[in-house]
Amino acid sequence: MSLKRKIALTLSVSFSLLFGVVLIIIYISFNDFRREEFKDRFVRRLGFTTNFISKSKNFENEAPIFFNENSDNFLLNETILIFNGNKELIYSTIKDQKVTWNKELLTELDKKKDIYNEETVPEVYAALKNINGENYYILTSAYDTNGKSKLEYLKYLLITAFITCTLLIGFFSYYFMGKFLQPLEDLNKEISEVTAHKLTTQIPVEQSNDEISILAKSFNTMIVRLNDVFQSQKDFTASASHEIRTPITRMAFQLENLIKLEQHSPETLSALKQMLKDVYQLSDLTNSLLLLTKFDKENIQTIYEEVRIDEVIFESFDRVQKSYPNLKMDFLISEETQENAFLTISGVQSLLDIVFINLLKNAAVYSDNADVKILITENETHLSVDVFSEGNTISEEEQPKLFEAFMRGNNSQNISGSGLGLRIVKRILEYHNANIQYNSPSENMNKFSVIFNK
Repeated sequence: MSLKRKIALTLSVSFSLLFGVVLIIIYISFNDFRREEFKDRFVRRLGFTTNFISKSKNFENEAPIFFNENSDNFLLNETILIFNGNKELIYSTIKDQKVTWNKELLTELDKKKDIYNEETVPEVYAALKNINGENYYILTSAYDTNGKSKLEYLKYLLITAFITCTLLIGFFSYYFMGKFLQPLEDLNKEISEVTAHKLTTQIPVEQSNDEISILAKSFNTMIVRLNDVFQSQKDFTASASHEIRTPITRMAFQLENLIKLEQHSPETLSALKQMLKDVYQLSDLTNSLLLLTKFDKENIQTIYEEVRIDEVIFESFDRVQKSYPNLKMDFLISEETQENAFLTISGVQSLLDIVFINLLKNAAVYSDNADVKILITENETHLSVDVFSEGNTISEEEQPKLFEAFMRGNNSQNISGSGLGLRIVKRILEYHNANIQYNSPSENMNKFSVIFNK
C-alpha cells in the first residue's frame, strides 16, 4: 500500500471514529433530554391531578367529569390509577377493561415517594402524595411517541451524516494527500533515474526548508560521494590494468622466444605453451577491464558506430585461432534472415570484439572437438547470433548464476580460467542494450544466444 493511501486511510479511520463518538454523545444527550422532558410532563400532570384531589369535595364522583373535561391536557394514551392510603383503587381512567397494576410498585413508593421507569412500555411515573392529611398513590403511564419519533429521526440523520462525512473525508484525504505528497513522488521519479552509471545526476531542489527539500539535498550529497567512490574505483582499475599490461606483454614475448628454441624437452615445451596461454588469457582480461573503464553506460551511445557483426565474428575468430589453432568455425546465416539484411548494429567494435572472443574461446576450451557453429538471424526487430559447441553442458542449477562474477561450472574442472569472461560479456552487451542467454537444445550441446535490439 502506498504512503498516500496509508495516510488517507489513517485520517479517514481516525476522523470516522472521532466523529462517530461525537454522534453517539449527541444521540445519548438527546435521549437524556427527551427522558427528562417527558418526566417533567409526568410531574406537571401529577401536580395537576394532586391539585384537583386537594380541592375536590367528592373525588370519586367529580373525577370522571374533571378528567373528561381536561382530556386535552392528557399525555398520549395516558393511564391514571389513583389509590387511597390502604392501597385500594379509587379511580382509574381505564374503561371497559380489567385494571391491573404492580403491587410491588405501591410498596416501593412507601420508601422512595416517587418512581420513574422508562424501561417499561409505556413509561411509568408513580408518586405518593399526602393530600389534606391523607395518602394517595398515583400511578401514571403514557407513551412518549413524539419524543421517540424525534429520537428515531435524529438517529437516521446522525447515521446519514456519519456515512456521508466518512466518504467525503476519505475522498478529500486521498485527494489532498496526493497534492501534499506530489513533490515526494516527483523526487522518487528523479531518484529512479539515477543508476550506477549515471551518478552525476542531481535532484532538483526547491528553495524551501521542508522535509522533502532537505531529503533531496541529502540525496544529492550522497550521490556526489558515491560518484567519487565509483570514479576512484574506475581510476584504480584503469591504472592497475595499464600497469599490469606492460609486464604481461614482456612475459608473453619472452615465452614466445623460449618456445621457439628447440632445446626443450617435451614436458618443458608443454609447460611453456600452457604458461603462454595463461598469459594471453590474463592479457585479454586486463585489456577488457581497461576498455570497460573508458566507457560509461549512459554516454556510450554518443560514440556508437555502424558495425558489421559478421566482420566482428571473423576478426574475433582469427584472434582466438592464434592461441587455439585447432579451432574450426562453421558460419551460417539463417534462412529467416531477410534478403536485404546488412547484418549491422550500432555499437563499439572494440567492446563487441571482446564479447565474441570470449564466446569463441569458451567454445575452443570446453568443446569436445574444438568445432563451433555460428548462426546469424536478422529480422525487423532484432539481430541474433547463436554460438553452438559440443561438450559438457551446464546444469540447470548453475545456469541462473552463469553470468555472475567468478562463476565456474562443474564442466570447467581442471581447466584454467578466471570466471570473469561471461560477466564481462554480459556487461558489454548491457551497454549495447542487448542480452545473452544460454540453453542446451540437446545432449552435449551448448548454445549461447546474443540478441541485439534494432
